[in-house]
Amino acid sequence: MADGIPAKVIQVLGALGVRGVSRVRCKVMDGREKEKTLIRNVIGPIRKGDVIVLKETEMEFGERLGGR
Repeated sequence: MADGIPAKVIQVLGALGVRGVSRVRCKVMDGREKEKTLIRNVIGPIRKGDVIVLKETEMEFGERLGGR
């Protein structure tokens, strides 16, 4: 898994719009951030128990909060 970090979907929070985007809560399974829980947007069909590969485990909006 040199291209990303695996994470297991623990909850599907809901659909966003009509374009097939879902918001999911997932738990990082490997790497430095192991066991960290994240919320991510996922395109395509997804269900609880699926394993997705994340490019990064940083907060998506973290940089914008301090720049106000």
